[in-house]
Amino acid sequence: MLIDRIKGKIGEKVNLNEVLLVVDGEKRRIGQPQVNSAMVVGTIGAHNRGKKIRVAIYKAKSRYRKVRGHRQSQTLVKIERLELRQPQKSSTDA
Repeated sequence: MLIDRIKGKIGEKVNLNEVLLVVDGEKRRIGQPQVNSAMVVGTIGAHNRGKKIRVAIYKAKSRYRKVRGHRQSQTLVKIERLELRQPQKSSTDA
């Protein structure tokens, strides 16, 4: 999985807590905004930079043009497993 760059060395374990959706056969858990009982465990595979994009700035009637480039730093994470905990019932649920 390719994500925005995170701190860590290659081969290091990483836990991702921001899970938005979990599908297990027929059962679905949709986060509001995230699924609190889910966590993704993976290993950092590589750090690299994405494809270069061109960003152009243009102002009409003044002959002003500027072009810049941008490359986003990215981290390749190998997903090992998805941990699901039983959702805790709050005291307001009766």
